[in-house]
Amino acid sequence: MSATAAEPAKRAERIRSKACDREVLAVRWGHFGTPVLLFPTAGGDAEECERFKMLVVLRPLVEAGRIKVYSCDSVGGKALTERKDWPAGYFPRVQNLFDRFVAEEFVPWIREDCRTPDIGIVAAGASIGAFNAVAALCRHPEVFTKAIGMSGTYDVSKWLEKEDLDRNFYFSSPMHFLPNLGETPLLARLRERTVVLATGEGDYEDPEESRRMGRVLASRGIPHRVDLWGRERRHDWTTWREMLPRYLGEMA
Repeated sequence: MSATAAEPAKRAERIRSKACDREVLAVRWGHFGTPVLLFPTAGGDAEECERFKMLVVLRPLVEAGRIKVYSCDSVGGKALTERKDWPAGYFPRVQNLFDRFVAEEFVPWIREDCRTPDIGIVAAGASIGAFNAVAALCRHPEVFTKAIGMSGTYDVSKWLEKEDLDRNFYFSSPMHFLPNLGETPLLARLRERTVVLATGEGDYEDPEESRRMGRVLASRGIPHRVDLWGRERRHDWTTWREMLPRYLGEMA
């Protein structure tokens, strides 16, 4: 697919996921640079960031060869939005299968596209995408070097029933498994990574979610920062289109 005047060069492919037992759309924009895996919001698809003009504001970084942007369908997020239609434990199970897809199927696709078998990846996302970005880094710090969470919801247990809070849920949620993580190689690697938790303080935002996640990271010595963007920033793409280029400009 050719680039338009507003969007960088694009590659789109449907990956048949063994983990999720379905096709998952995977998309890449750009040619060179640090790979950035941008997770969609809850229920979003791989091209959501394009429709909401995130690629327009990221275009200078893409065209300068500083970043390549990747995204995929939000399989776990969609399971969360449809949770009332499924039996207890459905979302945590699907969320863990989505994590397997990302780590075992999508990351190799990204690295093949980058022609670098061990390249580090930046994880980013807004809302539930922020949860996925932080979870990806916390579960796979050997793959993800940084995470950028914007307007994040990091404790999804508030939307679930008691029966959903099983072992699958525990290991899918950094808010829950990090406090009990022992002095392991995983924790040692996490202490070499960086997490940014950015949030507005305006309509539909919940800055306390980012503060709580920050306190959990601090308790384990994981480098992070919590950035509050003020009451004029609401839970919306206008906020995230301002945030992400700034952070990627610092990191890439």
